[in-house]
Amino acid sequence: MRNYICITLLLVVFTACKQTTKPEEPVSSSEEKTIVLTKKYPKDLQNIFNAHGGIEAWKSMKSLAFTIEKPNGDEIISTNLNSREALLENPKTTIGFDGKKVWLLNKTSEKYKGSDPKYVYNLMFYFYAMPFVLSDDGINYANAEPLIFEGKTYPGIEITYNNDVGATPQDRYVLYYNSETYQMEWLGYTVSFIEGIDKKELHFRRYNDWKKVNGLMLPQSITGYAFKDDKPTEAKQTNVFKNIIITEKAFDSSKFSKPKNAKFID
Repeated sequence: MRNYICITLLLVVFTACKQTTKPEEPVSSSEEKTIVLTKKYPKDLQNIFNAHGGIEAWKSMKSLAFTIEKPNGDEIISTNLNSREALLENPKTTIGFDGKKVWLLNKTSEKYKGSDPKYVYNLMFYFYAMPFVLSDDGINYANAEPLIFEGKTYPGIEITYNNDVGATPQDRYVLYYNSETYQMEWLGYTVSFIEGIDKKELHFRRYNDWKKVNGLMLPQSITGYAFKDDKPTEAKQTNVFKNIIITEKAFDSSKFSKPKNAKFID
């Protein structure tokens, strides 16, 4: 009888221990997202994202706005990062994208003479948001030939797009970076939307003036370069950026709605 009681007590204690053992905690949705983001990109590109504040930090942001200094008046560009709703405002025109269609508001009596609004409205946003916009869906990555400029070698990552991505999926980009710091230094890119320009030749912009804004490294200036044979030659125009704001709060969608006196662009 005594042995039976002892065995019974041991079983009770063993069962209680099993019941009080802490179960394995499930991976949270945020942790799952981090794992997915980490696995999605090539290692060198992950290192570049990390050098600029991290892809998880970028994905947590909802809006970006900045001002470009221009001789004929500053240009303000505002973007909702998830929907890519966008607004480009300058003294002569306002171009918007409401999430579905591009519209144009001409503020002068002169006929609009700029480039096609369908390509212009987010052009500088795309250059400015490097390298993080290279995390978008539908992108393919490959190693590129290094860029050698003024005796220094910059490794490269080539970016191409699936056929159903964007207005010009045939575009090609090459991100060149510092092999020690993984900071982005150059962008090579093709131009598809301007007639008379070789659509396969690389144009170049240089990034060497970064500023930390809300935890992310964003450019204060970007310099365009002359080019020949898929290589930069000499510095040309520099775009200077100010009033840079990136936040976890999106703009209200009404900001991007077409005004009554604006016209949709077909």
